[in-house]
Amino acid sequence: MEHIQISKLVDHSNPRAILAETKNIFLEFYPETEFNRIEDAFENILRLFKGEYKDFTACNTEYHDLAHTLDALLACARLMDGRNLSGNPFTVNLASELLLATLLHDTGYIQKKDDTSGTGAKYTSSHVERSIDFVAAHMADFGIEPSEFSTIKTLIACTGLRNRWEDFTFTDNDEMIAGTILATADLLGQMSDRAYLEKLLFLYYEFREAGIEGYNTEFDILRKTLDFYEITQTRLETTLKGSYLYAAVHFAVRKEINYNLYMEAIEHHMEYLKRILADESTNFRHKLKRLDIESAEARYRNRC
Repeated sequence: MEHIQISKLVDHSNPRAILAETKNIFLEFYPETEFNRIEDAFENILRLFKGEYKDFTACNTEYHDLAHTLDALLACARLMDGRNLSGNPFTVNLASELLLATLLHDTGYIQKKDDTSGTGAKYTSSHVERSIDFVAAHMADFGIEPSEFSTIKTLIACTGLRNRWEDFTFTDNDEMIAGTILATADLLGQMSDRAYLEKLLFLYYEFREAGIEGYNTEFDILRKTLDFYEITQTRLETTLKGSYLYAAVHFAVRKEINYNLYMEAIEHHMEYLKRILADESTNFRHKLKRLDIESAEARYRNRC
């Protein structure tokens, strides 16, 4: 069989393609009627990120953007499918809550229209709490019942890298596993993006606006990404209970691909990053060509 790259399975530039694949995966275990509210929430997320939802402005963070949210959504669906295939599938309610939480997990970066200072990146340190507040204020628009808020709140909180896992109170083991799946999907979705290394430069600007210390130059974030990768590997294996392995189950059963496409993509990025950092003969920017970095930087400067 031809070796497949994860970016070739679905057109990640097309939100409808991501939604369609997520739906196909969901319907392997759950009724189509339950996916209706996921589709409705998806439409509102598109409107939110485009600046067409109530009194919110369009998303203006280049790293934590709509594409990241949708990549996390698809990763979450795949991981959940792998979990279900491994036995003891999630209930339909928990499955829906998990996908809804994924769609909403980065809404805290979106600004109100009267918030005209800087970009949503200034909320980097508080975006998880802001996302939870957004859900609390707009539950009905996203098909969330009041009785579901506690679970969705907990699942979103699981994505916070600074949150201590032992401080979470889960209703049962399945909710805990769902939390590990969302937190894992958040990491896999961004780090497997074919333009991940280019997007790190956008993350640098987000960190700089947020006042996060230790990133004085663009090169710093590339260099420190190797350390972040090591930390992430440990987090995936321990704190997040090895839930990344569910992706391999999904790909094996649904696609007849016997390797974990997410981990392969991430490892490829890290190997290329090592070569970039080791090569002092040319500017690192010359080796990052999958995005128009200069245009994105110009947009950022105009916003700030």
